[in-house]
Amino acid sequence: MADLYLKNLESERRKLWAECRLKGLARETPQRQRIAQIDEAIAAHKAKKA
Repeated sequence: MADLYLKNLESERRKLWAECRLKGLARETPQRQRIAQIDEAIAAHKAKKA
């Protein structure tokens, strides 16, 4: 079965990253901070799964 939580996190990360690249946003912006939070959540989820 597909891991929908992981797919949603990765989808949100890709969307935010595309927005950051398009607008040239700096690291301190809320979007970049959210990407960092998503990265942590993905890593924690994969560690828990393994």
